[in-house]
Amino acid sequence: MTEAKNGDKVSLHYKGTLDDGSVFDSSEGRDPLEFTVGAGQVIVGLDREIPGMKVGDEKTIRIEAADAYGPHNPDAKQVVPRAQIPDSIPLKAGLQLQAQTPNGPISVTVVEFSDEEVVLDANHPLAGKALTFEIQITGIN
Repeated sequence: MTEAKNGDKVSLHYKGTLDDGSVFDSSEGRDPLEFTVGAGQVIVGLDREIPGMKVGDEKTIRIEAADAYGPHNPDAKQVVPRAQIPDSIPLKAGLQLQAQTPNGPISVTVVEFSDEEVVLDANHPLAGKALTFEIQITGIN
């Protein structure tokens, strides 16, 4: 049976949980996740666990924040005047927005807001968190 290696396109079902047991993502009820091993299409910690696995193999892996979405960067928070956010956008904590930067658009999350200012966080929502994945390889091409 073929073992997955760098350059192979693999498909897998997964369930991702945080240390408190909450599920942050899952392929349940969806098509399997497909990506090319070693191509940087998924987080580093997951990518490096796939070589050597075969179709049908199952594994539970814990990935530290450094090999997932990185550490939480307190400098990624920014306070902007409320006037810079269009009135048509109903603000609430946790709202995901796209912000334009000189390097292109980035995703930001509304952390808090008032009538005068809005605190935006450019950290990935899973930054600073260890992730546990239960995976099952469903295909290798």
